[in-house]
Amino acid sequence: MTTARRCPGCDLPVMPQVARHGQSAYCPRCQTRLYRGSTVRFTGELAIACACLILFIPAHFFPLITIRLFGVMIPATLPSGTLTLASDFPAVALLILFCSSIAPFLVSTAVITAQLGLKFRKFGLFHRSMWILEHLKHWAMFDVFLVSLGVSCFKVQDYADIFVGPGLYSLVLLQLLMGILLARLSVNRYWEAWQPETDHKQTEFSLHCHSCHMTQGDHSHCVRCGESLYKRMPHSIQKTWAYLLAATVFIFPANLYPISIFLNNGKRVEDTIFSGVATLVKTDMVGIAIIIFVASIVVPVAKILGLGFILLTIQFKRKVNHLQRMKLYRFIQWIGKWSMMDLFVISIMVTLIDRDQLLDFTPGPGAIAFGVVVVLTMLAAESLDSRLIWDNYEQRTQQPTTRTGQHQA
Repeated sequence: MTTARRCPGCDLPVMPQVARHGQSAYCPRCQTRLYRGSTVRFTGELAIACACLILFIPAHFFPLITIRLFGVMIPATLPSGTLTLASDFPAVALLILFCSSIAPFLVSTAVITAQLGLKFRKFGLFHRSMWILEHLKHWAMFDVFLVSLGVSCFKVQDYADIFVGPGLYSLVLLQLLMGILLARLSVNRYWEAWQPETDHKQTEFSLHCHSCHMTQGDHSHCVRCGESLYKRMPHSIQKTWAYLLAATVFIFPANLYPISIFLNNGKRVEDTIFSGVATLVKTDMVGIAIIIFVASIVVPVAKILGLGFILLTIQFKRKVNHLQRMKLYRFIQWIGKWSMMDLFVISIMVTLIDRDQLLDFTPGPGAIAFGVVVVLTMLAAESLDSRLIWDNYEQRTQQPTTRTGQHQA
């Protein structure tokens, strides 16, 4: 059974059609998915989450790769780079640890605790689990770490022999399961299982709850989850501009200061992001150079310019290209995490290349500024209320409806 609701992407009042299993209901205006047509069963997600937690142990404690450098075998585990960086660069180490271990662990655990909350009707446990799933799933970056590991292997292949460790197989399998889990997760479905919207007899549908995604009347707090209600996210434009301007300031030292320092037989080489890319090109690693250039230079700049463009069009009340701006916003949200690649590469290289005066690899001051840019741009994307894009959209007289489309459940 369905009820009228407002689209969380553009705030259009819609009356969802009944979507069959394997299909999804989408907003006809901004193409935001409203819900999946499937039976509310969470046993599959529970099994995947438990498998992820089991795989966390070998993926973190067994070597991902081992290199033979000057006759010495040097293993690299997933958290080893974080431990190496912790003494001199604690903020960078914490960011790397959070994205590569803490966030995916919390997401996997939250799936289990959410289902425990559902079964035993523990609202506090369930509500906290939903918050974690809603806000931390974009910070789980096993896929980015795996690509970074591949880049690091290409960079050290001229200095050492590389051997694949058992931890890498576990991490690859863990990423596959995590990808399936994130694709299946729907906070909306969990809240519907806790208490269906149809349990609340609504006479008006003016506000959309950002916590449980229930559409309801003009109340101060949500009638289902108790969170504060607001028509638009408070100070969304101001917060986004603040994050964006701060990221713009930090992007200059991130690119002008050395991001890595490499010591080879007493010769010190300091590389900025751009000079590192140029070095990769000179050493015939064009493919790796393109990956690093896109992830570390193009993506951060594109996020800043793209979000700046969206903010300006909102403030100047442009009345065209709303859907194109919405697609741009979604693309910015998706590419945001790939800027972490350079920091992951640094953490892996620090673990592998540490032979005192013969070979040594350490982060430069640019790494700190680059980490700040990554965090600020991701926070900027999260703080922007996408419904502001559609506030000046010319309304057409039509019955509230949705479209359904094929979707692999």
